[in-house]
Amino acid sequence: MIFSSLHKASIHSLLLATISITITPETVVAGAIQSIDELPYDENGRLTKHFVAVPERCAPSIQILYDEGFTMYGRDFISVEGEASNAIFPGWSPPPTDVPLDVPLDCPVACIERGVERSVAAKTMPQFHLEARSEGRSLQEYKDWVFSACQRVEQGFVNYLDFIVNMYWIDSRDGNRVDQGQLKQGERNTLFITSYLGHKFEFTNPETDEVVFSHTVEYTGIAPLGKPDSPIKDELDTDYEDQISSTLDAEWRRHKRVTRSFSPLGFHKGRLPDDLWASIQAYYYNNKNDKVLEEWTRSGKGFFVNWWEIDPFFVQIPWELRREWQSRLRELVEGWVGEELENTDIYGMRQYEGGARLLTHVDREQTHAASLIINVAQGNVSRPWTIEVHDHADRLHEVVMEPGDIVYYESAKCLHGRNTPLKGGFYTNLFAHYRPKGDAQWFTRENPPGTPEPLIDVGECRLVGKSDQYSQGAVKCDNDAIGPHLSPSMFTATSGRDLFKWWKGVSDGPPSSSFNDEL
Repeated sequence: MIFSSLHKASIHSLLLATISITITPETVVAGAIQSIDELPYDENGRLTKHFVAVPERCAPSIQILYDEGFTMYGRDFISVEGEASNAIFPGWSPPPTDVPLDVPLDCPVACIERGVERSVAAKTMPQFHLEARSEGRSLQEYKDWVFSACQRVEQGFVNYLDFIVNMYWIDSRDGNRVDQGQLKQGERNTLFITSYLGHKFEFTNPETDEVVFSHTVEYTGIAPLGKPDSPIKDELDTDYEDQISSTLDAEWRRHKRVTRSFSPLGFHKGRLPDDLWASIQAYYYNNKNDKVLEEWTRSGKGFFVNWWEIDPFFVQIPWELRREWQSRLRELVEGWVGEELENTDIYGMRQYEGGARLLTHVDREQTHAASLIINVAQGNVSRPWTIEVHDHADRLHEVVMEPGDIVYYESAKCLHGRNTPLKGGFYTNLFAHYRPKGDAQWFTRENPPGTPEPLIDVGECRLVGKSDQYSQGAVKCDNDAIGPHLSPSMFTATSGRDLFKWWKGVSDGPPSSSFNDEL
């Protein structure tokens, strides 16, 4: 067992307290579940509990544990059959009914996470799925797996109070505090630990010993102590538009420095696999109320997000979960670019609020060769907030994304942004970045043999749809390879000055279809 930043002397007590929680009547759901729809969902269609599921054929053997008082904090035991069993355990066939199922058990097991939506509730990440094996498993092996794979979680704490706090784990057997050190202030001192569902922590003022925050672990997540102040918004200079213009000139020059390409257009729209989507959406749903303000200042990150008008928010992601997601996502990006990549960056989830804009830019050459954007969630958006991507001929494409959609893009080469203000409630994205394995100078290379040729000449293009019709083929070109996302504005940039005119031109909403002619 690994407990990051927890005192080693506490580890044994932590584990004992985890496995000694007494059984409660609702821990075992009576009767086999026939359909995923029978599980409990909240008003948003999200699971209200964690579950551990086994096929109905195997349930009587495992039930012995629960009859003896075994239970798991916050996670109910269910048996499934029929449609539910086929959805959770595809490809598994139960042994004939006349074959006794004695220990060892030849049964699959799956853990289903709270917060997942109904449509993907049956889809679990590989680490939450224990495959059946012919030699079977003992009941003890079953218990060990459930605790290590399902009950063990990552928990983060970030201190936004005005003082350093003392941190304690509370032993559930006797209620005593176990010292875990101190938690300093600020996002840079965020502490992620490995813990278990049901563990309780308290934080006290070192001077008064007053409990200022307590937390019981209910899921993998982040818990802030207090709330950060809204970032101090420097009074903008009267010439800030000149600085934005200079920024866009620099971004234009930067995107021209990259010689290597990976795909015909420089981007592609796709969809997350169900199990990965289930994990990402559940994490966000469980932690969305603990988002914090992202730190942006003119002297720090520049003008790329309009922080001086709209506060951007951020949901941090624990390190182990971040690595799991990034590695799974890398497989998708490798399938798109057709070569082996290595992980470079994956950030937390950024939540944009109504009025937010993202200035056209490119990303860091050394680390951001091939990237993807995930639409994690959106709410009350009254018009599509398109991701704007310029292809290898600098034509603008505007891609509509729904939750669970992904856009692959060559983020150090292809200019991208969201200059049209978000109209409506909120929009949450997750970003992941990669580069060719072992090649930090990839951007200086020529394309290797077999690389798809950039799509430059597509013949004549004309508007055949409406000016607000995005990702639906509103622009028709002689070469259909241009795809359905070409902007109805028919805007093609030729300089940083053009990018500035676009930023100015869409400040109040989408432009007309004659925008490119007006340039």
